[in-house]
Amino acid sequence: MTDSEKDQEPTQQVEAARKAFEQEFGRFARFTGPSPDLSGLNLEEAIAEQRSLAELRTRHLGKKSALSASKKSIGRVAPELRASFGQLVQSIEGTLTYALDEAERNLKNCIDDERTTLESIDVTLPGRRPRRGHRHPITLVRERLEDIFVALGYAIEDDREIETDFYNFDALNIPENHPARASQDTFYTKEGFALRSQTSTVQIHAMQRRGVPVRMIAPGRVFRRDTPDPTHNPMFFQVEGLCVDRGITMAHLKGTVAEFLACSGLTPKPAFVLPIFRLPSPARSLTSVASNVRAPGVGFVKTRDGLNWVGRAWCTLTCCAQLE
Repeated sequence: MTDSEKDQEPTQQVEAARKAFEQEFGRFARFTGPSPDLSGLNLEEAIAEQRSLAELRTRHLGKKSALSASKKSIGRVAPELRASFGQLVQSIEGTLTYALDEAERNLKNCIDDERTTLESIDVTLPGRRPRRGHRHPITLVRERLEDIFVALGYAIEDDREIETDFYNFDALNIPENHPARASQDTFYTKEGFALRSQTSTVQIHAMQRRGVPVRMIAPGRVFRRDTPDPTHNPMFFQVEGLCVDRGITMAHLKGTVAEFLACSGLTPKPAFVLPIFRLPSPARSLTSVASNVRAPGVGFVKTRDGLNWVGRAWCTLTCCAQLE
């Protein structure tokens, strides 16, 4: 209160507080009465008005308001006027409280209605189905390869990805001084185990477990210290096949490859040529004619005799030392 207000009589102070409230409350008067006018208010505007109304309540009914100061001064009023003055203060406080409560209640209902409208769901609309995922392309290719070889009578074998030197090198007849054993080419653990650099390790496990004859393929991940580029990666997928039986010749290999290419949808015209690097003898580099192949990602195509050839795989006879 200002000094002029302190000099006023207590009754005049209460009336001044009431008039000050009515003057500020005028902008909220349309939110009260039998037919409150809330038209044109959106959600943000209604929330802003509700916040302003709460500030108005604090100014006129809070602990530091003029009306609160008048209530504290009841004890200083003359005894013969104390009762009527107290009734006046309570009456004005009740009128102010009722007006504020009514406006706040109507604003709250308006806010609730606006939120309900914004957040409502039309149950007659068709629902939004979650997008379904799909299997990885490598998984799809692997399953297709497995189906083809299972139809040809081969078993599917899988095994550990961390191997000992025996399974990763010794059992495959890889000599001690072979570059593949170096840490520049193979990943090693601190305990001396190696991440398999080919799925040939699965062949050893399968022959130890199954014995011979055996027809199997070993699809899976292998790991090599290759610098990533379009044709190399430290981790990639590989499929190896093994067929051990009496009377097996290169003709069986060619027939199996031709059937595999035909079932894969590729041109079934395989060619076997000598490899450009050393493999256990007798070894052959398997290529296939790719003049009609339109598969994305097929690389290193070479033209020969008017046809496009693309490298596919390596194949060789299994060494007797490995069978032992």
